[in-house]
Amino acid sequence: MLKIIVKEGENIERALKRYKRKHRNIKVMQNLRDGQFFTKPSVKRRREIQKASYIQSLRDQEDI
Repeated sequence: MLKIIVKEGENIERALKRYKRKHRNIKVMQNLRDGQFFTKPSVKRRREIQKASYIQSLRDQEDI
């Protein structure tokens, strides 16, 4: 459970921004979506390999 302590004199929008950042960083929604359906381990591994190759190609293009 996320707890955001609003400091004295802190703007509510700033506290909300901190909450959203923490929420995104711990990947709450991503974990909920991933848990809705069963994904075969082979499919998970294939996605990881595709993601890694995509990121590597972006880094290679950056170096050129």
